[in-house]
Amino acid sequence: MKQSHYSRRRFLAHTSTLTAASLFGLSRTAAAEPPPETDRIRVLHTPATCLAPQALAEDLLRLEGFSEVEYVMSPNAVGVEATAMGAADVLMWDAPGTLPVLDAGLPLVVLAGIHLGCYELFATGSIRRISDLKGRSVAVYWEDSGAQVLVRSMLAYVGLDPRKDVRWVMGPRAEDAKRLFVEGKADAFIGFPPHPQELRAEKFGHVILNTTEDRPWSQYFCCMLCANADFVQRNPVASKRALRAYLRAADICAQDPQRVARYIVAKGYEPRYEFALDVLTRLPYNMWRHTNPEDTLRFYALRLYEVGMIKTNPNKLITRGTDWRFLNELKREMKA
Repeated sequence: MKQSHYSRRRFLAHTSTLTAASLFGLSRTAAAEPPPETDRIRVLHTPATCLAPQALAEDLLRLEGFSEVEYVMSPNAVGVEATAMGAADVLMWDAPGTLPVLDAGLPLVVLAGIHLGCYELFATGSIRRISDLKGRSVAVYWEDSGAQVLVRSMLAYVGLDPRKDVRWVMGPRAEDAKRLFVEGKADAFIGFPPHPQELRAEKFGHVILNTTEDRPWSQYFCCMLCANADFVQRNPVASKRALRAYLRAADICAQDPQRVARYIVAKGYEPRYEFALDVLTRLPYNMWRHTNPEDTLRFYALRLYEVGMIKTNPNKLITRGTDWRFLNELKREMKA
């Protein structure tokens, strides 16, 4: 299939009639509201294919009144921690990966869920289910990464102890986890796009759990929109407008995955159109209106709290680390 290279302007100009109507509606709504308290917003740059709404958000944020949209690279800290410490204002991040940060009391707030699914757990040999991982090794991206926290919750869910029952394998860089699995230095590997797509193309390993398809994991958000708590407190109008831009971007991903896939390729986030399209058609980007993000955090937090992997009571953690008021307003406003 020939790949089309779209500029952001051409992409937005040539979207479907439904999307164009959505953007027109956005302009009317935004014009009727107070302007954002700041015209500058910093987005933490994480170029993963599943984070397509974040790639699309730049133009939508400008429509929301942010004349300066800066995509910043993560400094010497994990992205969600960096955002909590003030390096960025907003970012998309996986739900499990936010829990250690919220547990530590860092100034981070979760505003909404963006899409479900994403992670897939691969294994080799006779491993067919989570309980088969007892005594085995699992490759993850880094210590306390969302991937590791997710597997910890899975192990706890089936009655295993994440601290004793598996051996964790990780390299000095995030991309080493898949390589170590392929080299036979780990029995299992959990990854997000494009690593599952690569493993399928290479015909290596088999999937024992897909969080997009397998319950109960498929009922909960993977990536959520998080923000620096001080930014939200100082800029409530800007926070609501930023969230609306991300939710609009998620809608575009659901409505026109082929065009978004071409856009992702043109931007260089994923050079392989087939992989980008596979991600965009597999992931449910249209569930933010119908799935309760608080249920997601509670589900994972309870699993980890029960085995002592987090110290904060889940209800206290949710009260301290979430703010659903903008999402609730936007659900009412964006019913179309």
